Amino acid sequence: MKFSTFPIFFAAALLWLAPSAHAEKPNIIYIMADDLGWADIGPYGNDFIETPNLDQLAKDGMRFTDFYAAGAVCSPTRCAVQSGQNQARIGITAHIPGHWRPFERVQTPLTTMSLPLDVVTVAESLKGADYTTGYIGKWHLGNGPEFQPEQQGYDWSAVVGGPFLPGKFRIQHGATDIKPRPDQFRTDFEAELAENYIGENKEKTFFLMVSPYAVHIPLTSRSDLVAKYEKKAKEMGRDLPHPVYAAMTEELDDLVGRILAAVEKAGLTKNTMIAFSSDNGGLYRRYDYTPEADDNVTSNAPLRGEKGQLYEGGIRVPLIVKYPPLVKPGSVTSTVAISYDFYPTFVELGGGKLPENQTIDGLSLLPVLQDETTALKRSAIHFHYPHYHHHRPAAAIREGEWKLLQYLDNTGEMELYHLAEDIGEKNDLSEEKKGRVADLKGKLQRWQNRVIARMPIPNPHFEEERAGEWWSLRNGQPVDSAGRKRFPPTEKDL
Repeated sequence: MKFSTFPIFFAAALLWLAPSAHAEKPNIIYIMADDLGWADIGPYGNDFIETPNLDQLAKDGMRFTDFYAAGAVCSPTRCAVQSGQNQARIGITAHIPGHWRPFERVQTPLTTMSLPLDVVTVAESLKGADYTTGYIGKWHLGNGPEFQPEQQGYDWSAVVGGPFLPGKFRIQHGATDIKPRPDQFRTDFEAELAENYIGENKEKTFFLMVSPYAVHIPLTSRSDLVAKYEKKAKEMGRDLPHPVYAAMTEELDDLVGRILAAVEKAGLTKNTMIAFSSDNGGLYRRYDYTPEADDNVTSNAPLRGEKGQLYEGGIRVPLIVKYPPLVKPGSVTSTVAISYDFYPTFVELGGGKLPENQTIDGLSLLPVLQDETTALKRSAIHFHYPHYHHHRPAAAIREGEWKLLQYLDNTGEMELYHLAEDIGEKNDLSEEKKGRVADLKGKLQRWQNRVIARMPIPNPHFEEERAGEWWSLRNGQPVDSAGRKRFPPTEKDL
């Protein structure tokens, strides 16, 4: 190429890449798994669970190494995706309705029990850009009929509730006239709903969010897949992941494959963005477990911790994005991004407008998707989880490669990690780097004040011996806690 022709060629290339230059607006499909850990799938190094469809998605798209769920549990992240805001602004900081430990050191704030109707959701912003919108799967942003997806900008929805076993789940809100087959597992049903939606809306421009319940416990999967992984575990001498957990993850991978195939069958592959992620980090076992029992179902190694914690294992999750006009196949980015970035990304891609009177904390990922070396113009990301669950109430800030963890249980404890050299958060540098601790603590506190984050308060009913008791917020009764051990957990548990 001659130098004199380069500017013209370069300008033409930019026009081709720009979303606004597309002859048609792209379809957008966002798949958000439930409790899937960063290390649970092939593209992130898992050599046990077979995920051929996600492997292919990563080969065809971009893999994010440093992507974070906005929350350590489901409802906060779902709130962040729908609102484009850090959920601390809204007060959905625990899963709805949350947990209660009445005799702990601090009283934790109640969570907002539904996504407020005055929040302009990502679906509503895309509807303003002439998108047809659909929602499938778990919602968990309000239980009443007035707080379901169809009241939050989704033209069509099928909110599925109940466990995985055939005959045990159903559509609770939305398209309640659709019934699963008597022998159908939940993930298979959710995949079928997505296939049908894509086929029925292929002549429209659509935004579809698919939120399968997999791989949430209680563990249940097809017997043939479980037998396959039991055999594989023996052959490889593996204790984790649990064969049923591995089977559920393969079911999830199959759902992804069926969605990809439906898009291809409809002739929409070249004009559809597909994003795959998780609502929080992987879950080892239930929050009220007996620590002495060796019943973990998976591992987030090399990351520390699990769902319900602000260690990396609880908040760093997979993100894979495929969009042929923009994303280079097989690309990998270490740009730090977070769940509320989806909102401005999807709205910009769809040629829509962000709401004028609603703070949007997210940043569009389109520059990163176009060039994996792009850094977003954001100094830090913040986390606020002022609740007891799998750990102690805490907040965190990541700025560059540094991460500060601040406990909110009236102890004043903090931990500092340099993630570039210590992804497993094994070396607490808070005593060595007091200046950095003070700097990050001040920035975290200013952010908490800015978003009016709800904080725990000292508990006048604190009882050391009863601190580990769990009580239900649904009925005000104690949860069976016989033999339970109060947190903080041991190093083995983390």
